Amino acid sequence: MGGFKQFLLRGNIVELAVAVIVGATFSGLVQALVRDLVTPLIGAVTGGRQPNFAEYSFTVNGSQFKYGDFLNHLITFLIISAIVYWLVVAPMTRLISLLDRNKSAATKQCPECLSDIPAEARRCAHCTVELVPDSENPGHDARWRHRSVKMDR
Repeated sequence: MGGFKQFLLRGNIVELAVAVIVGATFSGLVQALVRDLVTPLIGAVTGGRQPNFAEYSFTVNGSQFKYGDFLNHLITFLIISAIVYWLVVAPMTRLISLLDRNKSAATKQCPECLSDIPAEARRCAHCTVELVPDSENPGHDARWRHRSVKMDR
């Protein structure tokens, strides 16, 4: 029983539970937005009729195929996907790109191992190559260059 309790109280499980709860709440919010704002807007554009394909069907050998309900769900899915993209994904992508731009100004790439290191670093923390700024290397076009280090064998 102790192992199960430890499993449940691990950080990943708790974070997953919070994500599921927030996701369910967000789903309700998006569905309300579509139901209360977007669908009436579609109805206003189409002359007061809200699209409903629930009665559409066809019959083959006595079996009835109700494809209209599928069309309703497909249209709802497309509307919700578009709203989530334009109201959540696109703004978050823009915000992340702005934050990455600030990060790139504070970091540079090591010419030896290509790791990201602080812009003011004089030695790479990953491969320990010594870096020399341009101010100490007049006439050199590259921003950073390896300092020659002789090793005795």
